[in-house]
Amino acid sequence: MILVLVEHDSGTLRPPSKDTVAFARGLAASNGDTVQAIALGEGAAALAGSLNGVETLHAVSLDGSYAAAAWAQVVADVAGELSPRVVMSAATDRGQEILAYLGAKMALPMLANCLDVDLADTSVLIREQWGGAVHEQVRCTASTLLLTIAPTAVVREAAAGGGPPTVEDRTLEPSADDLRARLARVEEAGGSGISLPEARLVVSGGRGVGSEEGFSVIEDLAGQLGAAVGVSRAVTSAGWRPHAEQVGQTGVRIAPELYIACGVSGASQHMVGCLGAKRILAINTDPEAPIMARADYAVVGDLHEVVPAITEELRARTGGK
Repeated sequence: MILVLVEHDSGTLRPPSKDTVAFARGLAASNGDTVQAIALGEGAAALAGSLNGVETLHAVSLDGSYAAAAWAQVVADVAGELSPRVVMSAATDRGQEILAYLGAKMALPMLANCLDVDLADTSVLIREQWGGAVHEQVRCTASTLLLTIAPTAVVREAAAGGGPPTVEDRTLEPSADDLRARLARVEEAGGSGISLPEARLVVSGGRGVGSEEGFSVIEDLAGQLGAAVGVSRAVTSAGWRPHAEQVGQTGVRIAPELYIACGVSGASQHMVGCLGAKRILAINTDPEAPIMARADYAVVGDLHEVVPAITEELRARTGGK
């Protein structure tokens, strides 16, 4: 059996967890296993409608804010009862943190950023190292595999048949020790309100945008597409945009359906952050910029002319909205 820790926003399954459940279903189907899920927090039980193909949803209610050690303990308790072959989560900040605590509690190794898993005969995994520059093959003999699934993972999705899961309600009663470090408050970032790591469309600007004010054309296109805004490290270093928008090895890693990079040179650090993009459209005046060779589509031109033209065309096709 495969147990998946899923993340949600008040009962709405977050996209990285949706992809991880799909990965788990494919892995289970190829090995004759079943999939169960565990979700914590208010609205967890409402996820049942988004988890077809999952046998059981363990919905854990709790008081208080997020505390990694406490959440890991309830996952450890469920895993102790079920003896799963694999426990996995998306390789988000929270998923990585909880499974790291879980590994310490269960005295098991935790393997992060896995791309593919083969459970036949022995457990062999492929995972990213050095920011995705190296793919490492690992053979793990642990009794239970603890894995986080990278956004660039091979999704071998099985048919999500069988209807929604049975919901098993649980209550978390954390110990004082597990609450020593916990979330104090949440401050909402400014901007479009679209989560950059989970966005299906991202419009990014680099040094070629030229100034803080120059990002108005990037924001206009992002607004027209319903996309998140991203930036390169050069932009945050110049103080034009906040670090929360930085795409790259030292910023946010994204996996959108389409990544539009405007005036971004495509240094290796930046490309690590967008490895998961399904398609890349690069707009740059330099045809030799590294990103142009990595892009699926490339436009050689001034972004201040090209991007507004794209925005206006989109606006015309949507009736000026």
